[in-house]
Amino acid sequence: MTSDGPGPAALNSELDVAVRLARAAGDVLRRHLSAGLTVDYKTSADDPVTAADREASALIVAGLHAAFPGDGLLSEEETDSPERLTRERVWIIDPIDGTREFTQGEPGFAVSIGLCVRGAPVLGVVYAPATDELFTGVVGRGVWKAGVPVQLRVTPPYQISVSSTEHRRELHRSALPGMHPSGSIALKLARIAAGELHATFTMSPRSEWDLAAGHALLRAGGGDLRRRDGRPVTYNRPRPHIEQGLIAGHSDAVAWLDEELRRHDLPSAHLGVTPADPAWALLPEADRAALAGHPAVSLRAAGGRVLALLVVDPRTGDVQRAEGDAFHLERLSRDVTRALGTFAPPAAPA
Repeated sequence: MTSDGPGPAALNSELDVAVRLARAAGDVLRRHLSAGLTVDYKTSADDPVTAADREASALIVAGLHAAFPGDGLLSEEETDSPERLTRERVWIIDPIDGTREFTQGEPGFAVSIGLCVRGAPVLGVVYAPATDELFTGVVGRGVWKAGVPVQLRVTPPYQISVSSTEHRRELHRSALPGMHPSGSIALKLARIAAGELHATFTMSPRSEWDLAAGHALLRAGGGDLRRRDGRPVTYNRPRPHIEQGLIAGHSDAVAWLDEELRRHDLPSAHLGVTPADPAWALLPEADRAALAGHPAVSLRAAGGRVLALLVVDPRTGDVQRAEGDAFHLERLSRDVTRALGTFAPPAAPA
């Protein structure tokens, strides 16, 4: 067993390999930082990518494939393959969660490696290269930080980890107590699993690679992660994105935070809404009739009301409808851009 922590009876080999690869990827990231970075952008300045992402991803994917050739693989920086959908076990990887912080020389980024079995996260390794912090966990066995078993004590006042981007753009105006802005959501979830913080939430959607390892750590520590509308999050889906805001943490803290989000009227995006989604009921009856079956209906909502509505033709990128408050429509447009790729932004409401 690796010196990074005591091993559970099950998944010993998987944990050893994931730890080794996370540390090796961390070495890659530190080397790139020392040499200097060339930064490209996927959809916007909030969505950077570097050669370090790609090199670290290739290292992790090759190592996992060599060790566990029968498992599926999903990485943010690799071309997706439907083959993973046929596999019971799937590794879900983000070689740099918090690339924005990485490119700006800030410490809030992490290597994230999670193993999911039949859609459920069961093993997580999150490594923060800038601070040399290693979080590991297996569901049913517990969580370790730097090889030491975590002993949780979750009591008020609760400390809430929030997105530094969401805080800068919007949350700084809120009176929500206990906010601690930071970068990587994988690292947020790891710190919550370790008892250093208590809960987190997002207003914007996230992808499976952002969440899988941290979600496994949370489950290993007795917490959980779900959509803000109450539905669970499962993994290895054909489209690996959870297209709405999320909430996560330890149960008492999450119950408190859920009520605070309602009290402070903090919104959540809902992308690709269908009649099966709770958010569909927020639309006026005429819109529900007109938009039923449309593949790209998105909205931003809070307090049981729609703040912005965006309907995009996914084939052409043409905006078919754009309605609502200008600020919330701009935030929703950013979320849809990251989900669908570049499209013609809607004109500002008159």
